[in-house]
Amino acid sequence: MTSDTDTTEQTPRPAETSAAAVTRLEGENLQLKQAVRSHAVVDQAIGVVLAVGQLTPDEGWDAVRAISQNTNIKLRHVAELIVDWARTGELPSEIRGELERQLRLEAMPGDER
Repeated sequence: MTSDTDTTEQTPRPAETSAAAVTRLEGENLQLKQAVRSHAVVDQAIGVVLAVGQLTPDEGWDAVRAISQNTNIKLRHVAELIVDWARTGELPSEIRGELERQLRLEAMPGDER
C-alpha cells in the first residue's frame, strides 16, 4: 500500500509531461549515482582508519564522523582526503591532528598506539 506522500513511485505526476518526467528522473538518477559514489568513498576512508588504528568498523565510522564534525569539513571531503592519504601519504595537518586525536581516544587502556 502506498500513501500520497510515497516518493518512491516513479510514475509521472498527472500534470507532468513526458519530457518533464524524463528530466526529473534524470535528476533523481544523477543524485542517486552521486550518493553511491560518496558512500563508497566514506566506506573506503573507514577502511583506511580501521587498518591504521586497528579499530572495529563502528569505531572507524565514529572516528571519521568525529573528524568531520571537529574540523567543520564535510564528511565526504574528509573521506576523500583520508583515501588520498592512503595513496599519497599526504594529509592536511588539521585532518592529521584530528585523526591522531581520534585514534588516541579510541585506544584502549594499555594499547601501544
